Amino acid sequence: MDLFEYQARDLFEKHGVPVLAAAIATTPEEAEHAATKIGGKVVVKAQVKVGGRGKAGGVKLAENAVDAREKASAILGMDIKGHEVRTVMIAAAAPIESEYYLAILLDRSNRTFLVMASVSGGMDIEEVAHTAPEKLAKIPVSAVDGISAAKAKEIVAAANFPSDVADQVADVLLKLWEVFQSEDATLVEVNPLVKTSDGKVIALDGKITLDDNAEFRQPDHAALVDHAAANALEAAAKEKNLNYVKLEGEVGIIGNGAGLVMSTLDVVAYAGKKHGGVQPANFLDIGGGASAQIMADGLSIILGDSDVKSVFVNVFGGITACDAVATGIVQALELLGAKATKPIVVRLDGNNVVEGRAILSKAAHPLIEQVDTMDGAANRAAELAAK
Repeated sequence: MDLFEYQARDLFEKHGVPVLAAAIATTPEEAEHAATKIGGKVVVKAQVKVGGRGKAGGVKLAENAVDAREKASAILGMDIKGHEVRTVMIAAAAPIESEYYLAILLDRSNRTFLVMASVSGGMDIEEVAHTAPEKLAKIPVSAVDGISAAKAKEIVAAANFPSDVADQVADVLLKLWEVFQSEDATLVEVNPLVKTSDGKVIALDGKITLDDNAEFRQPDHAALVDHAAANALEAAAKEKNLNYVKLEGEVGIIGNGAGLVMSTLDVVAYAGKKHGGVQPANFLDIGGGASAQIMADGLSIILGDSDVKSVFVNVFGGITACDAVATGIVQALELLGAKATKPIVVRLDGNNVVEGRAILSKAAHPLIEQVDTMDGAANRAAELAAK
C-alpha cells in the first residue's frame, strides 16, 4: 500500500525523523485555517499517489493564510496524471540551502535491502540516476545486520555527504531504518532531504510503501487505507480473502494457482487479438485448496463487474478437485439467479475431472459452456466477449 505524503510525514514524526509542521485540508477554508495556525509562509501540496506534482502545478508556495486559501482552491480538484486532488497538505516553508536524497527499499532481485543516497536530490533525481549514476550511491543492507550507526556512517561517506551534515544525515538514516522495520515497509524514501539555512537537516517530502502481507501485525495501518480511491470489486474480494486484481479487459478470469492464472491472462490476451483486441478483465486466483464456497465467491465478484462480457474458468485439479470447482460454479449461479447473464467458459482438467464435468453437464445451465483445452477455451471466451 502506497501512502500519501502527509501519512508518510506522520510516520516519520512518530519515529523521530525531523519534519516540519503540517496539516491537511480538503477545502480552501480548511487550508486557510491550517496556514494561520502554522504561521508565516507555507507550501500547499497536492496529495496524490503519483510523482510529478510540482511540474504539474500541484505544489505552490503561499505567502500567508489568505494566499494559502487561494492556492488550495486552485489545486483542489486538479487532475494530476489521472489522479484527482481531494486533499492538500499545508506545510511550513523552509529556507532551503541544499537538497539531498535518501531511500531504503526491498531489493527483490538480490534478496536483500538496499539504501540509495545522493547529494543531488530534488524533482530530477530520476534524471540524476540516469545521466550521472556515480552521484547515486547504492549500498546493500543485510536483513540480518540491518543499519547500525557504523553502517549509516559508511553509507553517508559513500554518498559523499558534506562533513557539516554527515552526522545529521546518518542519524536520519538510522531513524528511517526504524520506520522501515517497525512499520513493515518495502520502501521508505525522502526526496528532498534538505539542509536549511540554519544548518538543520529535515525530511521535506516522504514516500512510504507498506507491505500488505504484514497487515496481521499492523492493525493501525487499516486507518491509512484510501477508501475513496479503492476499487469496489477489489475491496469486496478482499473481504472474502480472494486474490483478485481488477484489470481493464472484458474476459473475467478464474484459475487455481498464480502461475496458471498468469498463463491464462497471456493466453486470453493472445486469443483476443483475433477478436477485436479483447483483453483479460481481472486476475483471480482461488488457490490450491479452494472450496466450493470460494469458487462461488470468486464467480460472484467477477459477474458483478460491468466490464466483464464473458468468464473463463480455467482449473487444473490438484488439491482443488474439479468436482468442488464445478459445484462452486453451480452454487454461484443459483445464488445469483437472474443477476447472472454472462456466458461462462469452463476448462477443467486433473483431479476428479470426470466428476466435475459430469456435475456441469447435469446442471445444464444455459450460461455454461465446457471446452476441453486451455487454448480452445481462451479463444471461445474471447469470441463470446467480442460478441
